[in-house]
Amino acid sequence: MSSKTKAGTKTMISAFAGAIVLSFSASAFSEDAVAVKVDAVAAKKLARKDSCLRCHHVSKKKEGPSYQSIAYKYKGKSDAADTLVKHITSGEDRVKLSDGHEEMHKVTRTTDVEQVRNLVNWILAQ
Repeated sequence: MSSKTKAGTKTMISAFAGAIVLSFSASAFSEDAVAVKVDAVAAKKLARKDSCLRCHHVSKKKEGPSYQSIAYKYKGKSDAADTLVKHITSGEDRVKLSDGHEEMHKVTRTTDVEQVRNLVNWILAQ
């Protein structure tokens, strides 16, 4: 093999390796690849304590939407967690119930924002 052919082969291999590295780097920073640590046990405990599970279920629609449908609705939205934290802490949002009437969404009784954020991250992970 000539030195020119060897140099061309090395260049192609380097370019290919670089493309692979860039591909993995880009996917590592994509929104879906960002892993948020969630304490599922604590999230479920808070959901039970605050009666969230009275209207919501992980996979089935009840009086409110399932957590899976909420996660799907907010997938890829950068402000999803903040929007949901506000929704369950402010009491400013009206929700339409299955019988057609509307009422204010119940607010969480906990004042620990990290617990609320953990609950929201658990919901978005469904």
